Amino acid sequence: MALYEIETFSHIVITWADGEEQAREILYNYYPAEEVVRVTKRPRDAWVISKSALGITGQVDTCDIARECLAKAAGDKLAAIRLYMQQTGADLDKSRKVIESNMKIGW
Repeated sequence: MALYEIETFSHIVITWADGEEQAREILYNYYPAEEVVRVTKRPRDAWVISKSALGITGQVDTCDIARECLAKAAGDKLAAIRLYMQQTGADLDKSRKVIESNMKIGW
């Protein structure tokens, strides 16, 4: 099996598959209405996302703070962004990225 990156207009899905067709099938199982823009076989067995590319920098554990803000806001994204800005002093764009990133991973 190889690691595949499947890009749609709304998502980038990373999955293990035996080939490009199986990778497409996996995508359609989760997102049947999505249109595939690109399928790429990754050259390595790992996928890395740079925190700095998401606008997350510094020594503060932004995930813990973001999760606390989401919990206090009962999942309300705008309220969580405002709380995050108040607690960290981060600007709107960075706060949005951090909160949305945590929402995508289930917090």
